[in-house]
Amino acid sequence: MRLNMRRVAALSLFIFLLLLLVVAVEGGRDFYRILGLARGASERQIKKAYRKMAQIYHPDKNKNDEEAQKKFVDIAAAYEVLSDKSKRAIYDQGGEEALKQGGGGGGGGAGMDPFDLFSHFGFGFGGHGRRGGHHAHDDSSERRGADIQLDLAVTLEDLYKGNVYSVELRQQHLCSHCHGSGARSESDVEVCHTCQGRGVRIQMHQLAPGFVQQVQSSCEVCGGKGKVIRAKCPKCQGAKVEKGTRHLDILVEVGMADGHRIEFEHAGDEHADQAAGHIIFVLNTVPHPVFTRKDQDLHVVQRITLLEALTGFHRNLTHLDGHVVTLSSNKVTQHGEVVRIKKEGMPHHNVPSMKGDLFVKYQVELPKTLTQEQKDGFAKLLPK
Repeated sequence: MRLNMRRVAALSLFIFLLLLLVVAVEGGRDFYRILGLARGASERQIKKAYRKMAQIYHPDKNKNDEEAQKKFVDIAAAYEVLSDKSKRAIYDQGGEEALKQGGGGGGGGAGMDPFDLFSHFGFGFGGHGRRGGHHAHDDSSERRGADIQLDLAVTLEDLYKGNVYSVELRQQHLCSHCHGSGARSESDVEVCHTCQGRGVRIQMHQLAPGFVQQVQSSCEVCGGKGKVIRAKCPKCQGAKVEKGTRHLDILVEVGMADGHRIEFEHAGDEHADQAAGHIIFVLNTVPHPVFTRKDQDLHVVQRITLLEALTGFHRNLTHLDGHVVTLSSNKVTQHGEVVRIKKEGMPHHNVPSMKGDLFVKYQVELPKTLTQEQKDGFAKLLPK
């Protein structure tokens, strides 16, 4: 009786907390629904969902579709929150409103998962908690073909704003007629009569009177497959594969670093007897004529005249996304002087709202010749 009452009380508390959670999330955007994820999605699942949806709704592919562009904004916002552990914990507690209030809202302590509470009462809820159930598939032991690694040349502008690159790859695919069987039809695939479908043959060798050795070897008739083909596929002639092309859209996310690896699982050459390998694109940043990147900071060299160095200047610098940064001084600027402009550097990957700094180094260009009048004028500036 006590056990039943305890379970009823626990279940009532669960329903109450679940209602609080639903109400909190409904107070703003449902980031999990936006990315098509369960609440217990892993980091890998979140990233994979974001990459897939961002490819579809990226503004570069939907320039005249306002709804798609709004959808992309929601997708980016959802990814920024759910990929950050601290922000995700606040969101799970109190929804988007809690994030706007700096982490308030929701019942219980910060970062507490209401579903974890019920593990103490012996209830299971199918892994809905953030640490339960939804683990990414580990295919480290899976037999697959060789991985393919390719360099992808990207511009600094694309790493600052994000972009989608479309590539066509010449690849090996399973035959479109036999789907990798190598046979003309399904009925043309038979069980090997030599090994009875086992793929191996067992032979007995007499070593001496009373001594017999058992030897197991791969069946030479079916090649260890256990099946034989009576009539070959007319398209691939029994090869099981054919040459073709594969189209891939590569999402270069905002703030990715040079050398970042973007992996497409099982997108490599297909094989009849094993999974396809992965295709891995490694980002290779093309040198920029103006900006140089160092981690999350940007560096730029600005040349100014001697007059500007002495009397001041005002000029505009066009940034990587086209916005203008004003550079100015009303004092003497030394040759080699470096000025730091905060939050004008590269956006952080996974947290685009955070940015590094911009460092501007000034180089004073001296005139090649001076008139006598100019020499006399500069002489007056020197201390006597």
